[in-house]
Amino acid sequence: MMARSVFFGVGLFLVLLGGSVCAQHTLPETQERVIHYDASAGLGDPVAELQRHLDDGTATLKFEKGRGYLGSLLDALRVRVSSQSLVFSKTSSQRDYTSPKTPRAIYFADDVYVGWGQDGPLIDLAAVDPDRGPIFYTLEQNPLQPPHFTRRKDCIECHLNNKTLGVPGFLVRSVYTDSNGVPLASVSDFVSGHSSPLRVRWGGWYVSGTHFRPGSASAAESAGELHLGNTFATDPEHPERLDPLLGANVTDLRSRFDTAPYLSPHSDLVALLVLEHALRMQNLITVANYETRCALDEERARPETAAACVAGSRGWPEQRIALAGEMLLEYLLLRSEAPLLGPVEGSSRFAAEFGNDGPCDSQGRSLRQLDLKTHLFRYPCSFLIYSASFDALPEEMRTFLWRRLAQVLSGQDRSETYASLTAQDRQSVLEILRETKPEFAAFLQSY
Repeated sequence: MMARSVFFGVGLFLVLLGGSVCAQHTLPETQERVIHYDASAGLGDPVAELQRHLDDGTATLKFEKGRGYLGSLLDALRVRVSSQSLVFSKTSSQRDYTSPKTPRAIYFADDVYVGWGQDGPLIDLAAVDPDRGPIFYTLEQNPLQPPHFTRRKDCIECHLNNKTLGVPGFLVRSVYTDSNGVPLASVSDFVSGHSSPLRVRWGGWYVSGTHFRPGSASAAESAGELHLGNTFATDPEHPERLDPLLGANVTDLRSRFDTAPYLSPHSDLVALLVLEHALRMQNLITVANYETRCALDEERARPETAAACVAGSRGWPEQRIALAGEMLLEYLLLRSEAPLLGPVEGSSRFAAEFGNDGPCDSQGRSLRQLDLKTHLFRYPCSFLIYSASFDALPEEMRTFLWRRLAQVLSGQDRSETYASLTAQDRQSVLEILRETKPEFAAFLQSY
């Protein structure tokens, strides 16, 4: 069964979702009994692992004046400084420490996200547990006591809603913001992920780098291709009436605020593109995980109960697995990606560092290689296919995805959703995965 991805709402900060939530649990009871999201035992996310190392003395964090634990924390979690993105809209739990003069910094790797605000008492973290999805923590910026991560279930108030597709997840917002950082309105056409064109992205964010450069077209026509970063709304009644030319192609942010307190002077355009892709990809992986496990649990419970895990979601396990799997597959193969309308370039080393992380096939090709001309990635398949959360998908879901990947990449599936995949791209992705994803290679041998 083929299904088109469904995208919900507008939004640019890290967020979660999920139907009606019971007072005793983060998730509805029917989900919680299967997922055990609230359980503290057995967490395998990077922050939980770091806490165990801190407890047994095999790891330490260094507190520095000004930034506190930030630099040492990023090193311990293997998060690159070049991933820094800066948001000045007051749209997070750190809103009191966020403004155009003191933007909030976000850093990320494949499975962990770190938020830091100047002079803030806490560092916010979200880390992906392979079985349960994103887990939320804070780290108190207090040098007088040993560093300790606190799991924050109250984050669910913002991180659990339909914009994260009904699972604990992430979201990025694009908002029209006044000169003090107060959000005035959401950008109506923006959808978190890689499907939105640049012209509706990054309202409320600083962006360093170049993209569409006006040529022979009029200024008005050119402005329609420019992102909304680095700009402020001046008319509260009509916040959308701003000039994106004022924020376009900015490569040096030092004239806009004091960059000295930050680990980097950049809010890299390419890092923002990768961040937005990764957040929604992780949400869809979590959906695929939850739906498969809940569908199998429902089947085991028949005929005693036919209650679905997610309200309004009923059907045989195979149908539910196929629906979630098709949504994930379409996004995995970047079918909903909004094309770039010209070359883009970041201002930091992020693109080079990200592209060197591999893995590579025998021809040196990698799913982390960037295109940055017409598309974000050179090869149309998400690098998060290598993530621990993808590998932790139930066997039934992985088997479904391997079969569908084989059909699409071999050219057997030429349906409308995948018609724009060129023969060369199909072949390249197939060859890369055959050499770098052993489970898929083993599946192909028996397919």
